[in-house]
Amino acid sequence: MADVLRRAVRAKEPAVPATESAPAGRRLGKLGGRGRRGQSHLLFLLPAVAYLVAFLGYPVVKNVVMGFQHYTTSTFYTGEAPWAGLANYRAVISSSVFDKALLNTLLFTVGSIAGQFLIGLAIALFFRRRFPLSGVLRSLLLLPWLVPLIVSSAVWRWILDQDNGVLNRFLGALHLVQDRPGWLTSTSLALFAVIVVNIWIGIPFNVAILYGGLQDIPEELYEAAALDGATGWRAFRHVTWPLLRPVVSVVLVLGVVYTVKVLDVILGLTNGGPANATQTIASQSYQLSFQQFDFGQGAALGNVLIVISLVFAVLYLRANRRAVEQ
Repeated sequence: MADVLRRAVRAKEPAVPATESAPAGRRLGKLGGRGRRGQSHLLFLLPAVAYLVAFLGYPVVKNVVMGFQHYTTSTFYTGEAPWAGLANYRAVISSSVFDKALLNTLLFTVGSIAGQFLIGLAIALFFRRRFPLSGVLRSLLLLPWLVPLIVSSAVWRWILDQDNGVLNRFLGALHLVQDRPGWLTSTSLALFAVIVVNIWIGIPFNVAILYGGLQDIPEELYEAAALDGATGWRAFRHVTWPLLRPVVSVVLVLGVVYTVKVLDVILGLTNGGPANATQTIASQSYQLSFQQFDFGQGAALGNVLIVISLVFAVLYLRANRRAVEQ
């Protein structure tokens, strides 16, 4: 009798269809598959993360730590680097060279960025129009950017030489100057000459990036603007510049970050002279570290340079974001 009652109860219970349990199983399988794919993606990222930590993160952290230590050549043998606190920063900031180097860094950066950007934008706008051999000329414009900086500096040092330089001979042949200017030996001309050389080196980078941005602007917008009478300067102001602004932001921020730490050009042309006329924070940091072997003060000055670059980048990006939102 009990067996009969159990069969009756089981008969009244609703059976779970097999079709309902199958989708649940498939969903669990999909979740498991996604988890495994996520883990495999992390495995592919590990080499890149390890590279960034080893070759970017560690040097930055090490440089920050060195800025607070008395780190000299003896440290490499003894392993001892006494803690200095803010002594290195006080030493470099109170130095008689720091104010001159800071001003030269500002003038060098502003002059180089302004010249590179304006000339690069003009050339990019010129090459926006198709004409024979335009591709060949654009390729030749990349040569100054491809040549190693120390090689470019050596060539320009020969060109700007006071006695046998090509530039002074050319100006003398045209009777434009009476005395041969000391482009690299005069305290009033050396910084200007270094800025001009750095402008020449940085123009190709600006042309390449800005030309790519101009190519992304649809031609139909210029045709529509022309129907409204906006041509020439008005078309540039109302069509080209607003659409090119994101690219301009990238060019300027990268340009400042690259220019503020330029070292090869200054070392190759003037080595910071004459009389610290071309001394910048980057070149002073190099001299402290690798000529005076005071790595602690050199690292401290390098950290000051990093902070200056970060402050400029943050301020400019915030200002540009506000302009775009308005």
